[in-house]
Amino acid sequence: MAENAAPADDLPLSGITVVSVEQAVAAPFATRQLADLGARVIKVERPGGGDFARAYDTTVHGQSSYFVWLNRSKESVTLDLKSTEGRQVLEELLGQADVFVQNLAPGAAARMGLGADDLAKRFPSLIPCSVTGYGSTGPWADRKAYDLLVQCQTGLVSLTGSAQEAARAGVSVADIAAGMYAYSGILTALFTRATRGSVRAVEVSLFEALAEWMGQPAYYTAYSGTQPPRVGTRHATIAPYGTYTAADDKDVLLSVQNEREWAALCERFLGAPGLADDPRFATGSARVSHRDEVDALVAGRIGLSDSTEVMELLDSIGIANAPVNDVKQFLEHPVLAARDRWREVTVPGGGTVTALVPPVDLAGTPPRMDAVPALGEHTDRILAHLGYTPARIGELRAHGAI
Repeated sequence: MAENAAPADDLPLSGITVVSVEQAVAAPFATRQLADLGARVIKVERPGGGDFARAYDTTVHGQSSYFVWLNRSKESVTLDLKSTEGRQVLEELLGQADVFVQNLAPGAAARMGLGADDLAKRFPSLIPCSVTGYGSTGPWADRKAYDLLVQCQTGLVSLTGSAQEAARAGVSVADIAAGMYAYSGILTALFTRATRGSVRAVEVSLFEALAEWMGQPAYYTAYSGTQPPRVGTRHATIAPYGTYTAADDKDVLLSVQNEREWAALCERFLGAPGLADDPRFATGSARVSHRDEVDALVAGRIGLSDSTEVMELLDSIGIANAPVNDVKQFLEHPVLAARDRWREVTVPGGGTVTALVPPVDLAGTPPRMDAVPALGEHTDRILAHLGYTPARIGELRAHGAI
């Protein structure tokens, strides 16, 4: 167990068993958060290769950065679900589980009898959760979906980047959104089962999860007749809000959210209090309409001082600001260090990584942060718990079922 990790039986989801036929990002992110809260998560992987996210890269002591991030505190069992024997083991696991999560290819779960309706007949207390690309019904139910495809389909890519070039978001936002909604949906279903005795299936699609996150630009476009422009690090509908280069060639981001802050910026930073009442800049909408002029004023002033001096002055005025960190600077951020947000987690092969504590703090409840499993590491132990003898386990392995 990782240092400072809580015993699983002391955590809110202790006693809850999750079986997950999962790969990539969305479903593993959902189940890892359940494991953080003490759930026993049994990750079902293909013999030989396992979750294909294991092979995305080899940068973390020979392991994939994606896999290490998404799979700590889980147990890995290898099952060939195309074999009768592998399917039988899965059925036995589901018979003892509270939650079943899957993000199989479109239609695969239904063909294997693992759809919500079929599962309800065999396991009436089991909460099934499906993570799909575009939903299990509708004209795109059979269409594959990956993160960047969904970023494109929802219009996110058209909003991200500079005026000259669109860009993908730098992290897998569609997968992360779907994983978060699957996680909260499962928690809601567990609560409903506990308080009302009713079992509700959970379904989340990557497309609809990211579509929800597109709410503000969707409303803006629908009611203005034009979508927000791509403006790089600027904000499409607020000004001034963006990065400007200081005299030491370092970028500083500042954000003005209201007229009081704009007046303070004009008086105490720009040295031009009259600008606060200038009709071109007096309201948020006016400043956006005259963005180039606003940006020229702010950029000119910031360019006169070093970035440290700029940020200190903005702090004194009460204007939100920040340096533009790279990832290494983020990893060294003083807030994370001062708030003790790092823990050691073991990865396959015996190495350790520093992992961030989950962002939701439950008073008196340190999260579980156990090891990242090797492929099939827990297969024998899990089968033994189901009553399989060593000889039978050996037969299953010889048959390629595990």
